[in-house]
Amino acid sequence: MTTTYVALLRGINVGGRTLRMEALRPVIAGMGLQDVRTYIQSGNVLFRSDGAVEAAELERAIADAFGMPVGVLLRTADEMAAVSRANPFVGRDGNPRHLHVTFLTNEPAGDLAGVSHPPEEHHLAGREIYLLCPNGYGESKLGNAFFERRLKVAATTRNWATVMRLTEMAAGMAAGMA
Repeated sequence: MTTTYVALLRGINVGGRTLRMEALRPVIAGMGLQDVRTYIQSGNVLFRSDGAVEAAELERAIADAFGMPVGVLLRTADEMAAVSRANPFVGRDGNPRHLHVTFLTNEPAGDLAGVSHPPEEHHLAGREIYLLCPNGYGESKLGNAFFERRLKVAATTRNWATVMRLTEMAAGMAAGMA
């Protein structure tokens, strides 16, 4: 069975860590993964595989090719579709630029009870944290470092437009397999 995956790379093209997507595609394809595509320059890779893929495999291949450690979080096309349907803040704010999703490596053992940074809001659901940041994510106290410290899992955040585009791309790739 062929599965479509979305790989979300952590910390790419921020803080001086630059990785060109056109250089990344052949590395991922060289792992035997199919139909490799990237979306924008912030570390989003889509691909298909006939077998299970582990994030650690991609992390090793990237480290070997580029000489730098890069965290990778994986979601399937179905998981991305579920993420896009489950955002509790869609329609509440009126500005989709205020919406973000923080993806976690795995479901955290802890929770976010008692965490409050008005006017920002968050909702933890499994391996995702949905964010509403009316003043913009750049000004938010609810960034990756905060969640990583609090929940003891790695995190990477994407804006809502990127989440929706990755979901659409993954669905299109998955539908093309039928």
